[in-house]
This record gives sequence, C-alpha cells and structure tokens, in this order.
Amino acid sequence: MNQIYSDITGVILAGGKSSRMGTDKSFLKLGDQTIIERIAELMKSIFSKLIIITNTPEEYKFLNLPLYEDIYKWKGPLAGIHSALTHSTTEKIFVLSCDVPLMRREMIQYLVEYKSEKQIIFCEAAGYHQPLVGVYSIEIYSEVEKFLTQNEMNDKSIHQFLKNVDAEIIHPEKLPFYKDELFFNVNKPEDYNQIQKLFHS
Repeated sequence: MNQIYSDITGVILAGGKSSRMGTDKSFLKLGDQTIIERIAELMKSIFSKLIIITNTPEEYKFLNLPLYEDIYKWKGPLAGIHSALTHSTTEKIFVLSCDVPLMRREMIQYLVEYKSEKQIIFCEAAGYHQPLVGVYSIEIYSEVEKFLTQNEMNDKSIHQFLKNVDAEIIHPEKLPFYKDELFFNVNKPEDYNQIQKLFHS
C-alpha cells in the first residue's frame, strides 16, 4: 500500500538557473512532463505536506504548492534546506532535489521509515554522498544557521557542513529496487541526454 506521510514535510529543492546546463533544469522535459512536474507528482503521492524552495517562485506558481525562497540567498543547497526547516511545521523534512528526476517512491519511503537516532539520514550511492535526497530533523536548525552565517558558501558547502554533524549514511545497493540511476544527477546537457535514454529504456 502506498503510504502518505503527514508527520514529515516533503521539500522540493527547485534551484534555479544552472550555469552548466545553461537553463533551469526543472523545466526540461522527461516524456510528456517537465522534471518539476514529475517530482511534484511523486512527492504529492507520498507527503500530505509539500513545499517548494526556489528563488524564482513566480515560475512555479502553476504547481499550486507553497513556495518559499532562501533566507540566505545564493549560498547553495544548504540554504534551501535551512529555508525548508524554517518553514516546516513538522519535526522532520524529507528533501528531494530537482537534480535527481529518476528518484522513486520505494527509495524515498525506505529513507523516511529508516530507524535512526541521528538527525540527518541520506545515502551513499552511485559513488557519492547524496545529501539532497534525505531526512533532516529540525534539531539541526541552529547548526545550519550558524554554518551559513559564518562560512563562505558554494554548492559544495553542504558536504563540508555534513563532515561536522553526525549523519546516518545508508548504503542502499542491496535493496531490491535499487539502481544507480535513481541518483543520477542532471547537471550538464550530456547528463540530460543520458537521463532521457535511461527514462525511455
């Protein structure tokens, strides 16, 4: 049965213009849907509370979901997580970036239901840490705030931040539904070509 969670807020990090892609990844098409429509549909089927974090909210109004901007602008995805924790009404959030359009319900549910005392849960998969698909507790809010205000930020800063916190890192390779492509990142035009092939295969 497909569970819908009400005690954890779903968060889509919609990002914005990608320098490497040359356009906003969210509006690239996969099949007959854009990436953002596909991710919003998936997340709506899992979470009763769903928000989008974006610094161009007017572009996402058509999705009819609550939209919030980063409080600390242009400080990478950690600032998006900070904004999500600020606006969440639940103790935990589940973050999904628009960079991983082939993510599936089974992987999200596995992470949400994973029993851990730790305040952050994410996977090491497809050769990398994948913190932009994961569970974050409101308890880390002050640590994120402190890091954002005291450090020069870039897109890699989230990895720097995670070195200093106690996260649960899951290795999902043996799960029956796991494939590397679930975590395939769309960053460059050649990634988009590759993901279209994976999507249609």
